[in-house]
Amino acid sequence: MSTQSEQRLAKDNKQVVDTRQAYNIWSKQYDTNINKTRDLEAYALRTILAGIHFDTCLEIGCGTGKNTEWLITKAKQVTSVDLSDEMLAKAKEKISPGAAQFIQADITSQWTFRDQLYEVVTFSLVLEHIQNLDHIFREVAESLVDGGQVYVGELHPFKQYTGSKARFETGEGTQIVPCFNHHISDFTQSAKCHGLSITDINEYFDDSDKTGIPRILTLIFKKI
Repeated sequence: MSTQSEQRLAKDNKQVVDTRQAYNIWSKQYDTNINKTRDLEAYALRTILAGIHFDTCLEIGCGTGKNTEWLITKAKQVTSVDLSDEMLAKAKEKISPGAAQFIQADITSQWTFRDQLYEVVTFSLVLEHIQNLDHIFREVAESLVDGGQVYVGELHPFKQYTGSKARFETGEGTQIVPCFNHHISDFTQSAKCHGLSITDINEYFDDSDKTGIPRILTLIFKKI
């Protein structure tokens, strides 16, 4: 970050912290804060995956378990991964022991936490924090059974273009989580390079008002 940018953030009482630290701090208020992005993505995931049958699921970015609670009602086996220890601790408080396997891991490294192939892999508000999509989709392709599917739910790029990004308030000011802008074609082309074909794309709007900018983008890919 440039010195000029640092000075501007300091003036506005905003701080950029690394992703793991940010979500560890955010975990204390993540479930109770008003968060339209969190809630609309949860709705989108349930709407889209309701029509897909799967027994095994790898959930990337489980956070405090907002979607894990629903996924365990769909799949016989759910493996839920997150970077934040504190987010995982909150998730474990919600989920009955044995209903899901929770793993702390950095998905930008090799996915050594994978011990089987899955029918569905989900990403919920994760990939905006990842710079290298190729590594992610390569690991995803290696995690899926043939014909397996990938759900991606993200803050819509159009929303990012307006300056919207993951942030939350603390006594020290606004905490900003590191984010990267990915165009829709960035997702589709990276997935295509690793044998994943786009089968569905949807956009979700605040209050279903399609005259505004969409908040959530969802993509479904299938392993060819």
